[in-house]
Amino acid sequence: MATEEWRQQWIEAVAKIRSDVSYNESAQQLRRLQQTGLLKLTDLKYNPAKFFEAHRLLARHAPNLGPGFWIRFTVHYNLFAGSVLAVGNEDQVKQLDDIQQKGLLGCFGLTEKLAGVNSGGVVNTIAEWDDQTQEFVLTSHEVGAQKNWISQGLVGELGVVVADLRVAGKRCGAHAFLMELRTANGPVPNVEFGDMGRKTVGNDLDNAWIAFHGARVPRHTLLSRYGEVQPGNGGSYVSRVKGLTNMAMIGQRLFSGRVAVAWAAITFTRKLFEMTREYSDRKKCWVPKNSNLTQVPQLQHLYTRAEETLQKLEAFVASCEKQLSDCLQKDEIPSVALQEAIASAKILASETSIDLCFRLKQDVGSHALMGDTGFEQMDFLQACKFAEGDSRILMQKLARDRVRLTSPLGSSEEQQLTKELQEAMKGGAKAWDANFEKVYDLAWLVVQRNVASMCPGTSVRLPCGLSKL
Repeated sequence: MATEEWRQQWIEAVAKIRSDVSYNESAQQLRRLQQTGLLKLTDLKYNPAKFFEAHRLLARHAPNLGPGFWIRFTVHYNLFAGSVLAVGNEDQVKQLDDIQQKGLLGCFGLTEKLAGVNSGGVVNTIAEWDDQTQEFVLTSHEVGAQKNWISQGLVGELGVVVADLRVAGKRCGAHAFLMELRTANGPVPNVEFGDMGRKTVGNDLDNAWIAFHGARVPRHTLLSRYGEVQPGNGGSYVSRVKGLTNMAMIGQRLFSGRVAVAWAAITFTRKLFEMTREYSDRKKCWVPKNSNLTQVPQLQHLYTRAEETLQKLEAFVASCEKQLSDCLQKDEIPSVALQEAIASAKILASETSIDLCFRLKQDVGSHALMGDTGFEQMDFLQACKFAEGDSRILMQKLARDRVRLTSPLGSSEEQQLTKELQEAMKGGAKAWDANFEKVYDLAWLVVQRNVASMCPGTSVRLPCGLSKL
């Protein structure tokens, strides 16, 4: 658990973070933060409550810092280290202590120009086993196979790189490799890096594209808790645990990431409303009787509604976190129901936060145009929207999964929409796009059902960003 003493120490440590720096200096800040040892790279598994609390406390600075450092932090602790925890063998997990002590940084190479969350874990980067040298040869055979939008990719010494493993001509599916990307002398041979370019916010974070041109890595770099390659006679792939795949366990990082992102969106929104309320309470304005800006009816109502809404979101996300933490500590894959709830939480938290903060911006007047008010960092929420699965992509998945079920589930409205889409799909795959509004309507009903299931009696409004065109 996260003690009050630890909490205060963490608050003091992250209060020193700055965003008006280059991405190299931002990376140095993370190196120093992890070397304090306040949050261990293994806490995701052994102390998930501290892991999630650290993300929440850091997100409170997002209206001032923007998204750059928060993303850098969660990529290192959740996606990079978390993947090693999930699919690394005992010796590979032990490396995390050494990585932390040395202040080394890692990135997570899953997303490609033509593959990512929406592709269901299919990747086009190939890792071919060379039995003669007992190495894996990583290759991006085309531009579409290059890793894309890899946060911390221009500074990280290490990377967890996901590639399609080939052994003796056989495809073994997506596997992760813990590999060195650069040394003091620069990038390792046959790995090419490029900058994704300047962004609207978060330019203290580097985002890279990465191409592999026959890069060779040793056999021990394959994260091999659930499967390994045995050398000899061309090599052979050996699965260590029946029913579990490397990619299924890597996917757990998306679940923990979605919970962390949901908390980040909620925390940003709370902090922005808190900062704005402090201003509006002080701001005198003309009305028949002298009063402050907070007393303007629409703003007063918005503050009340936001508080009620945020409390509902917090209860829902906290329930998801509690159940997921139990899975993390037991090394279990979350149930399908929990996976669906987590996706719903991420959609609901990010989209509702965007809705509330946009409304606040419209109603607080010219204050929203000023610097250092938090409004200039609202694209933090845009990052929350697409991180670990864009809202629309996750809604597509919720709807597809629901349509595949033949048993009755949910409200009469949900069951009716499901039947209509099932019938429409008899006309072929194009029917899905032709009925896209029904697809999103169904997904929203699934979100509502998940909220009501985890928090009985709770109802939520459809965020404006998810309403029909």
